[in-house]
Amino acid sequence: MSCGKPHETPCRDVLAQVYSYLDGELDDAAACGQIRQHLEECGPCLREYGLEEVVKKLVHRHCGQEAVPGQLRAKVLTRIAVVRAELEVTEVTEVTQVTEVTQIRAD
Repeated sequence: MSCGKPHETPCRDVLAQVYSYLDGELDDAAACGQIRQHLEECGPCLREYGLEEVVKKLVHRHCGQEAVPGQLRAKVLTRIAVVRAELEVTEVTEVTQVTEVTQIRAD
């Protein structure tokens, strides 16, 4: 996902770290600050962050009493990364198709 605007920290990097940010697992204060700044500047990432936060709170409320096995966490994060990559490919394909149609109309 990208909003198409230049940022000091790219959207892809922010979204790749959003779970660690939400979990308070980022030890690097500078990285936390960069993510926070990016979320303040970027509407699409902020919406994504908000959705992730709501899902996390919902899961915590209903399942927060049990420790999550590390392998399960890794599988879930891997699956999310795969789905996110598939969405990016779809997004790029759609942009390419629109660009091609625009070029054909211009010719």
